[in-house]
Amino acid sequence: MSGRSRWWLAPKIFLIIAVLAAITPSQPAVAGTQVCSVYCDTRDPSLARQETFPVSNKIVNGRRIVLHVSDADAMAWASIDDGTTGDSVWLDRSWDGGTTWDGLLGKASIPATWTGTRTLMYNLADPSNHRRGLLRACGDAQGVACTDWAYVRVCDAACDGTDASGAVGDDQPVPPTTLNGREFALHMDNRGMAWATLSAGRAGDEVWLDRSWNEGASWPDGSSLGRLSVGSGATSTRTALFATRDPKSLLYGGAVRACGRAVEGSNGSCTAWARPASDRPAAAADALMYSYDPNTAWWPSSWWNSAVAVTTMMDYLQRTGSTSQRWIVDRTFEVNKGVFPAGVKSSDPIEGNFASRAIDDTEWWGIAWIQAYDLTHDAKYLSMAQTIGQYVQGYWDTTCGGGVWWNRERTYKNAITNGLYVRLAAALHNRLLADTTWLGRAIAGWNWFSASGMINASGLVNDGIDSGCHNNGGTVWTYNQGLAMGAALELWRATGDPTQLAAARRLADAAITSSSLSPNGILTESCDPANTCDDNQKQFKGIFMRYLLDLLTATGDSGYRGYAQRQADAIWQHDRDPLNRIGQRWAGATPNAQDWRTQASGLGGLLGA
Repeated sequence: MSGRSRWWLAPKIFLIIAVLAAITPSQPAVAGTQVCSVYCDTRDPSLARQETFPVSNKIVNGRRIVLHVSDADAMAWASIDDGTTGDSVWLDRSWDGGTTWDGLLGKASIPATWTGTRTLMYNLADPSNHRRGLLRACGDAQGVACTDWAYVRVCDAACDGTDASGAVGDDQPVPPTTLNGREFALHMDNRGMAWATLSAGRAGDEVWLDRSWNEGASWPDGSSLGRLSVGSGATSTRTALFATRDPKSLLYGGAVRACGRAVEGSNGSCTAWARPASDRPAAAADALMYSYDPNTAWWPSSWWNSAVAVTTMMDYLQRTGSTSQRWIVDRTFEVNKGVFPAGVKSSDPIEGNFASRAIDDTEWWGIAWIQAYDLTHDAKYLSMAQTIGQYVQGYWDTTCGGGVWWNRERTYKNAITNGLYVRLAAALHNRLLADTTWLGRAIAGWNWFSASGMINASGLVNDGIDSGCHNNGGTVWTYNQGLAMGAALELWRATGDPTQLAAARRLADAAITSSSLSPNGILTESCDPANTCDDNQKQFKGIFMRYLLDLLTATGDSGYRGYAQRQADAIWQHDRDPLNRIGQRWAGATPNAQDWRTQASGLGGLLGA
């Protein structure tokens, strides 16, 4: 058996050796902050799901230094072969395109009687902190040598450096900038590839792209991309194409700008930073993915809001056929199905299977896993939705004649908890062969809810019932309206009863004709005008639009289609910045709250068109 084969088959032994070698006092490693993406640095290579060799091996004094990459894990490791005792191998990682680096990562030395060893695995990128890295393998065998850096070019629909003649479409998302009569413009094609142009110039003028992974705060590995000069006798030129996202590194929402310099001066000028904008839902989804943390597998830091955000992303994937972000479905499920103490995922403890004292929070996850089942057809998601449904069922009782409690302390029965209950129960029935249990629960839930008085005389849904079991006159929130509509619609699918479809239509019609919910035809939350919506309320309108879109799909109603189109147009024209970030107030105004919750809500609005 060769030396290489022996060390490859003894990962646990060499894990210990590698760690000991990495902390040998005579050769201290350069300290680098541990990076966590899907996995954290120092993962055992025996667990790698893939092995590729993106750069050539390096030979030094007869030793072979190899860089191994698992694209499936977005991690790499290094090995040295054909060596002798004391030869060593490590990784370097750079965050600025190879100009500087953290060295000696995972440094391991060949022990006696062996001819090779390897490092542990390290992440190619740091998506949680929006940094793109480069890795190379290095070794010391009576002389230090390193492989090339891996993945210097970003590849998405095309790779960095592709000729701009291959662009598919031409959109200018921001105005050009001028300097001494020259014009520098940013262009993007329909696939999200970007290039810069210079016009009205002269020989020696320069143009280039900058690329940032953190919304323009810095661009250490993306400065002066494609930089070139106007040739003799010419007045214009353009760069090659460059990608605005890096799926291999799980980096989404990259931003670019066009920059240039006139030959007669040292000053330069740049356009605003921008993201691709030719495809509205894709642009909004990309900006939403910017805030997803692959390590913790959610959008920090809101528990139920993350359930709604991943559901919205699944709506996007299902309706568009896109697959590039589908990995987040299983990632979110597997990481978050466990137990978390209070303060980690929620102010409440999460007790496993997405359960907590907030019954509606748990239901949102049940709705998410129904959508995951519809998207992937993986039975584990449907099974989890059943588990969640059974948990929620434990909080149905006869107080006020029926209904599910909002919390474990049984202090309040409200619209959102019961709208979610009916939608979830009916959805389970519609996906489980020969079910009768969930159908009975869904019918009982709808009968109680529709008779509870929470739907007022105007067809709008107040927040809940008081201690006397009457409508409490609470705020009419758009998401209560949406879930009531969605509950009736899913129950109609289960029973075929036309009165339930009629109920869904009445709820929709009441909302879109309401002067409070739809002033000037634009969906508006009661907290919108004062810009005082809290982190929960920021996401309500997108939830309403999800179920209006569901109703539109079921009925083909042109009135609903026109309303949905108005929302999408308002969002795109009045509530979006050059980075495709969407705010709370769809009609547009200043100030206007903006974060990933408003982004998810806005994506829901755009999907309606």
